[in-house]
Amino acid sequence: MKKSILFILFLSFFAGSAQENLTFQQPSKDILALADYERTPSVNMDSKKEYMLLSYRSTYKTLDELSQEEMRLGGLRINPITNISSTVTYINNLKLRKVKDKVETQVNGLPQNPKITNIAWSQNEKKIAFTNTTATGVELWVIDVATASAKKITDANLNANLGNPFNWMNDNETLLVKMLPKNRPALIDSKKDLPKGPTVSTGDGKVSQNRTYQDLLKNPTDEANFDALVTSELYKVSISGKIELFKPAAIYAGESFSPDGNYLMITTIHKPYSYIVPLSRFPQKSIVYNTNGKEVKVVNEVPLTEIMPKGFSSVRTGKRNMSWRSDKPATLSYVVALDEGDQAKKVDYRDEVFSWDAPFSATPISILKTQQRYGGIVWGNETTAIAYDSWYDTRNQKTYLFNPSNPNQAPKIISDRNSQDIYSDPGDFETKRNQYNRYVLAIEGDNTYLIGEGHTKDGQFPFIDEFNLKTLKTKRLYTSKLKDKKEDLLSIEDFKKGDALVQIQSKNDFPNYYFRNIKSGKLTPITNFQNPFESIKNVYKETRSAL
Repeated sequence: MKKSILFILFLSFFAGSAQENLTFQQPSKDILALADYERTPSVNMDSKKEYMLLSYRSTYKTLDELSQEEMRLGGLRINPITNISSTVTYINNLKLRKVKDKVETQVNGLPQNPKITNIAWSQNEKKIAFTNTTATGVELWVIDVATASAKKITDANLNANLGNPFNWMNDNETLLVKMLPKNRPALIDSKKDLPKGPTVSTGDGKVSQNRTYQDLLKNPTDEANFDALVTSELYKVSISGKIELFKPAAIYAGESFSPDGNYLMITTIHKPYSYIVPLSRFPQKSIVYNTNGKEVKVVNEVPLTEIMPKGFSSVRTGKRNMSWRSDKPATLSYVVALDEGDQAKKVDYRDEVFSWDAPFSATPISILKTQQRYGGIVWGNETTAIAYDSWYDTRNQKTYLFNPSNPNQAPKIISDRNSQDIYSDPGDFETKRNQYNRYVLAIEGDNTYLIGEGHTKDGQFPFIDEFNLKTLKTKRLYTSKLKDKKEDLLSIEDFKKGDALVQIQSKNDFPNYYFRNIKSGKLTPITNFQNPFESIKNVYKETRSAL
C-alpha cells in the first residue's frame, strides 16, 4: 500500500510538471548585474590622436542572432538572407570624442536597432564608413566626424559574404563597393531540388597530405549556391549617393588601391572549385586597373592548389604575398619560393622577394633572398626596410635590415632567435603614416624604434628601445616599472617630446588609455572607464590547511 501511494504521488508530480509553461528565467538582481554587465566601449583613434570613436556592443549575442539561418560553403559561414558572415559580432552604438575633451558626443542619425560592423576611416580621417545589417541585407553608412552625424548611402544590397564590402578611394568622397548582382539566381534548396547527376571527383594519382578543413563544398548544388552567394558587382558610390557600375559580376576576393591612388589591384576567384580545400586555394587571378577601370596588367594567376608539399614551412609555387609597397607610389612586391615550396629540399635560400613598378612593363627586380621562409617586410624608405623570415621546425626567426634599392648590398641580420623565447623578444618596429597615408618604418635621423612586451623572469615590464640603423645597436629609452599594474605600450606619438600612447590596468582597475611621457614619466588620462565588477573587486580566495 505504501509503495502504491508513493507511485501515485510520483505520477501526480510528473503530470503537474509536464503541464507547466516555463519561460527563460533570470537570476537575482545582484547576480544578473555581474553576468549581464555593460561592456566598456572599444576605442579607435585617428592617426593624429585628435578624435576617438567609441564602439559599444552587447555582452552576449541575442537568441535571434544565434538562431539565424546559416550556410557553410567553401570554408565560409554565411547568412544567406542578409549576405554577411553568420559569425560576425555587431556594434550597437557609436560615439565620438575629441581626445583632449572629457565628454563623448552621441553620433546622430544612426539606424534604429543598429547592427554595425566593417568600420573604416577615410584617408583624410574626416569621415568614417560602416555597414549596418538589417533583416534583409547590408547597408552602407557614412559618418561626418566634425558634426558627429551619420547618413545612409545605399540600400540593403551590399555583398559582405567575403568580408568588408567597401574600400575608400583616395578622393575621400567615393567608395568602391561590392553589391549583389541585379540578376542574381535563387539559391537551390537541397531538400527540395533533386540533383541532376552524381557527384564526381577526379584524381591524377598524385599523393597529397592535406589538413582537415571545415565547411567545404560537397557537390554541384553547393557549387551553385557558392557562386550565387559570393558573386558581386563592383560600383563606385559617392557619399552623396551617386552610384556608377565599375566592374561586372565576378567573385571579387580582394581590392586594393596603390598608395598614390592611381591604380587598383583586383583579385578574383575562378573555377574549377575543390571539395577538399577551401576557397583560399581555389584558382585566382589578379589584375591591375587604372581608376577608370581600364586593364593595365595581369600581374598574377594562381591555379587550383590541392597538392602541397608536406610540412608547415612548405608553400605553393608561383607568386605569393603580392601587395603594394607602402613606401612607393605604385609598386608591387611579391615572393617566389626557390625550393619549389618544398621544405624537404636543401637550398641556400628559400624565398626571393621582387619589386615591380607600375605600369608593370619592365621586368620585376629581385631585392632580397631569405635563408628561411619569408615572414613579411616593414617598408621604410628608398634605402631602408626590415624583413623577417622563420622556420617552423626549429622555431628560428631572423630579422634583417636591407636596402631595397641595392640588391647587391647584403642584408644585415639584426636579430636571430627562437620565436618561443619571449625573454629575448626585441619587440616590434614602430611605424608612422607617410605622404600616402600608409604606415612605414618610423625613422628619425639614423634611428628607428622598437616597442617590446618586456617579459622577464621577474615579471612583464614593457620597453621602448632606440635602434641605430648604422651601428645596429639599441639604447633603452623607457622601461615600465609598474609591478602591481600592467602597462601596454601601444604607439609613440611624438618622438622628440617622448609621448607614447599606453593602456594601464590592474586586478581592480579597468583598462584605460593614457599618454605617457617616457622622459618625465608623466601620465595624462585619456579615458576613465569604470570597473563593471566593482562590487566584487575585493573578493579573494581563502585557503585553509587540512586538519
